[in-house]
Amino acid sequence: MWNEKKVKGFINMADQQEDYPSEIHGGLVAFSDSLKSVEEVFKPLLQMGLEDVEKLESLDQAKLHLTAVYAINSLFWIYLTTQGIDPKDHPIKNELDRIRSYMNRVKEIEDKRKAAKVDKAAAKRIVKSALWEPAKQDKKMPGKRKQQDRAGPQNKKKRD
Repeated sequence: MWNEKKVKGFINMADQQEDYPSEIHGGLVAFSDSLKSVEEVFKPLLQMGLEDVEKLESLDQAKLHLTAVYAINSLFWIYLTTQGIDPKDHPIKNELDRIRSYMNRVKEIEDKRKAAKVDKAAAKRIVKSALWEPAKQDKKMPGKRKQQDRAGPQNKKKRD
């Protein structure tokens, strides 16, 4: 596989114009620049120790591992392309699809965490206070109406 010496040798080869046709020089220089930027992006990840990774939350660990695996497989996809192999017919395509599905699952979990949480007790109080409750009957006289209720409209006029 690629080691640092091979990558630097490839980059130096792209910087010099020998051993390859001049028509592809621009493409090789662009590829070399892209490899340099990939190397810069991966420096912090490669310098990160196992202890640092273990300190992360499990969701962050999953995101980190999935990103690294996806990047490595994408680089292999590029390698296959440079070798003249169609990566669409290679098992690497299925692997990239599988990793993408896991990335989507992690995103769904992350979205669920960010979703608003319902305070069940507060919701219960709001619903209970919003509902109509019938008036409670007097406990002393169950089944009987109070004296005021017995007096119809005609009796009320006599009192006044």
